Amino acid sequence: MLRAGIVGLPNVGKSTLFNALVANAKAQAANFPFCTIEPNVGVVAVPDERLEVLTQISSSLQTVPTRIEFVDIAGLVQGASKGEGLGNQFLSHIREVDAIVHVVRCFENDDIIHVSGSVDPGRDIETIKLELALADLAQVERRMERVRKQARANKEAQLELGALEKLLASLNEGQSNREIDFTEDEAQSIQQLGLLTQKPVIYAANVSEDDLATGNDWVEKLKKIADADSAGVAIVSAQVESELIELPEEERADFLSSLGVEEGGLKSLIRATYELLGLRTFLTTGPKETRAWTIRAGMVAPQAAGTIHSDFERGFIRAETIAYDDLVAAGSMVAGKEKGLVRSEGKDYVVQEGDVMLFRFNV
Repeated sequence: MLRAGIVGLPNVGKSTLFNALVANAKAQAANFPFCTIEPNVGVVAVPDERLEVLTQISSSLQTVPTRIEFVDIAGLVQGASKGEGLGNQFLSHIREVDAIVHVVRCFENDDIIHVSGSVDPGRDIETIKLELALADLAQVERRMERVRKQARANKEAQLELGALEKLLASLNEGQSNREIDFTEDEAQSIQQLGLLTQKPVIYAANVSEDDLATGNDWVEKLKKIADADSAGVAIVSAQVESELIELPEEERADFLSSLGVEEGGLKSLIRATYELLGLRTFLTTGPKETRAWTIRAGMVAPQAAGTIHSDFERGFIRAETIAYDDLVAAGSMVAGKEKGLVRSEGKDYVVQEGDVMLFRFNV
């Protein structure tokens, strides 16, 4: 299962946001730094309205969405790379995730202490980025000392050393390591380092309920920073989300409508995180269950089949495939076949977002 780590300075709303993501999570939310020490972990479903539609078409007994694991990591502060505020411990948790959700405070509230004394998204982001870069710099330098000796007589070590030199130059210049032009072999050689500055990032702009629909000047500043950093942005209100989970399901739509939005920011955050990781969803449906399956973009049909069971990939014959919209328009898989909408795809077929698939295999 893919993991996204929620990071940021203390008191920006990370744990409140996490509690809203995972309604039954028990992350403590309080008005002081380092409230979260051990990371809280919660698994959330990726919102997908298509599942309910397919469940009705197939009269499925159960519906199973695809999921992402979110990790609520304690607030980082200046000096975290050197151990300030238990920083080394927190940074180690970030190394274990696939993507970073960086919560940025974009609201004013005199009752909630800001660790730096004022709201400034640009400064806050630079604080976190610097600490991640310094932690990576120390790790790269240590690794280079070992690899440089091995590189005299080892081609694999020479390859890794070249990748490390690119990283070192980028880190020293304050550039984004996510944009370094590594060869496939170079990228593989440093993968085990779990570098913080190479993880994809999405900024969660935490706003007050009054700014959820339109954003504010801080959000606009954040968007410019994200564009320059090849990162995504989602506007959320931890305050609104914490109120939403206390309301009955039937009252939530009216509450959101009163704020000028159709859905809370968490759904867009979950989707944006999913897309940030370069993921796609294919679907299976039948009387037993309708399910969403996660694959990486570019996977071919046998690889997709392997996410269900290794035997499906090993004995792959073909994939009976229909686009979601075509299936809904036809009303059933049988009707889709009668209209010639169901295709027989082979081993080289690249699975598309929203494909509804039935795999034929023989082991």
